[in-house]
Order: sequence, then C-alpha cells, then structure tokens
Amino acid sequence: MLRASGLGAALCLVGAACADDAVVGTGGGGGGALTGVGGAEGEPTASSAETTGGTSSWATSASSGGAGGEAATGAPYPIVLAHGFFGFEEFAGLDFATYFHGVKADLAARGEIVHTPAVDPFNDSTFRGAQLQAEIEAVLAATGKAKVVLIGHSQGGLDARVVAHDRPDLVAAVVTVATPHQGTPIADVLLGLVADDRAADLLDELVGWVGGALYDEAGEETSIAAPLRLFSQQGIAAFNAAYPDAPGVFYASLSGRTAGAPPGGDCTPDVSLEFVSRHVEDRDAVDPLFVVAEAIVSGFPDDVVNDGLVRARDAKRGEFWGCVPADHLDEVGHLFGDDPGSPIGFQNGFRHLPLYRDLVATIRARGF
Repeated sequence: MLRASGLGAALCLVGAACADDAVVGTGGGGGGALTGVGGAEGEPTASSAETTGGTSSWATSASSGGAGGEAATGAPYPIVLAHGFFGFEEFAGLDFATYFHGVKADLAARGEIVHTPAVDPFNDSTFRGAQLQAEIEAVLAATGKAKVVLIGHSQGGLDARVVAHDRPDLVAAVVTVATPHQGTPIADVLLGLVADDRAADLLDELVGWVGGALYDEAGEETSIAAPLRLFSQQGIAAFNAAYPDAPGVFYASLSGRTAGAPPGGDCTPDVSLEFVSRHVEDRDAVDPLFVVAEAIVSGFPDDVVNDGLVRARDAKRGEFWGCVPADHLDEVGHLFGDDPGSPIGFQNGFRHLPLYRDLVATIRARGF
C-alpha cells in the first residue's frame, strides 16, 4: 500500500474530470430518432431530482419502479457514469464539484435515470469492476430495468469492460471516453519501465497543482501502484487478454485531442457523428497542467494525437467516434467547468455537457 501523496491526488483528476456541457435526447429504445434536448444548455430544469447516499448517488426526473418479483423492463436503460483514476463523487466534500462536472443533473433534467457510482479511487479495474457491478445490480433492483448503459471516462472505461465481460446480461452498451485501452506511456515512465529524463518534471507537474483536498478525499493510505501497472504496456496487454469484448454488448469509443491537433489521422472516425464533426475547426491549447505529460505522450513517437494523457490510437474500442478538441480534464468539465482552449486564446466551441447529452442521444437512437 502506498500513501496517497500529491502524485496520487494529481493523477486522480488527471484520470478523471468534471463535465458541464452536453446534448442528450430522451428518446426510447427501438432505434428511434433523436429527440429534443429539453432546457437551455447547462441549465437543469426544476424536474430533476437527486438522491445521494453512501458512496454513490443517482438522479432521475421521474420515479422509478422497484423490482418486487416483476419482470425487468427494456430500453431506455439507465445511464451509469463510471469515473476514472482517483475519481470521486464529490471533490473534497463540495457537492457542486463532482467528477462528471454537472453531467448527472443535466441529464436527469432531460428525463434520464443517471447513476454515478464511486468505486475505489486507486485500484486496478478487476477490483473496481467488481465494485461497479454491485452498484449496477442495486440500480437495476431499484429501477426494475433489465440492463444499463455504461459511459466510462479514462479508467472508468476499463471498469465498464470488466462488468460487461463478467455480466453481459446486465449491460446493453459500453461507451468509453479517453480510456487507455492500450495503456499510456505516462504509466511506463512513472513506473520506470521506460527511461525519460522528463520523469522528474512530470512528477513535479502533477504534484504541484493539487493540494490536500484530494489527498483527504482518498484517505491516508491507498494503492496507486496497481492502476499504474494496469496502464503500462505489460499490464494492459494482460488486461485485454483477460477481458475481451462480450458478444451482444455494443461498444463505442471517443477520445480527445489537444496541443492544437486537428482531426484526421488517428482521430478519423468509423462513423461520422454531427456532435463530433461540428468541432472540425476547433483546436485545443495545451493546458499548463499537461505541458510535460503531453510532450511525453506525443513523443511515442513524435506528434501523436493525444489529450495530454491518452493517445487517440490507444483510446479506440469498438465503433470509434473520433476526437473532440479537449484535454483529459476538459472531457469531464474540469477544472470546475472552465472553458477548453484556455489560457492562450483558442476559440474552442467544445463544451462537455453537450457532449454527454449527445452521447446519450446517440445511444438512444441505437435502441438502447
């Protein structure tokens, strides 16, 4: 067990983030067309309701049916948002600062049942996946639904794959955002498996900006070595061998691009979706937080498109939907809803709340 130092805390948000802008439809299953998105962008309506208890919470704008021996019902399925490395339900006890910044309330205001489990912030995905499965079983028991749709950011996508592999009967679809399905060079550098003279700078960069708030969130002891080994090339190869995609579950993926990278190349999608293609002219500036990390990631080899932590080529799983102009934190709305493109003035139209609305709308249009 390793003490949750500033490095662990920094890596938490680096593998997590908060979101506050997306476009979602409330249409049902059966492959129906996308429906309207409800209220104004980023403004939950009065119909939303949220209940928080223990380590997780879920929100819905309508009451949900219990199980009581009744047959489980089909689509539209509840949405489960799976957080990344060092994820949290509330940042340092601040109820406004969640990992998926504002996403749960925004989707709930549009009629979606949304659950945001908080699993072990520092552990491998086999362990976290078991915790996530237990949360999903509780959601299904409470809602009377047969399955869930899993949307995972960063390591949360690996956790989702564990559940889909072990219990495909519970999962209709898995959509991953910037998940290191093929690992990340950052882990190899930090573990010393790949020599890089910028490793010390990377540690300073990650540790320097995070204070005691996140440290307190994790507790005095935790194991940050386990997820780092998972993200290494050797670790992710073993994970992929153990957790292949499950037949009958739909898989899709999306990534981010920063450092002014344009679309194309590794970001070329398998299918063109408007909520991604609308950002074709947008570029994202490297946030100061990711200056060293992005240089390391893009240097394997040079100029590889990435979001500051995960390469686009490593984020592909199932049907690839392309890249949005956002870094690893922008993808979930952090830091605390700041606009992407800062601080050097790119006019970046990406917002994270519309992203998650559109992800859900796309899933609904597919019949889930």
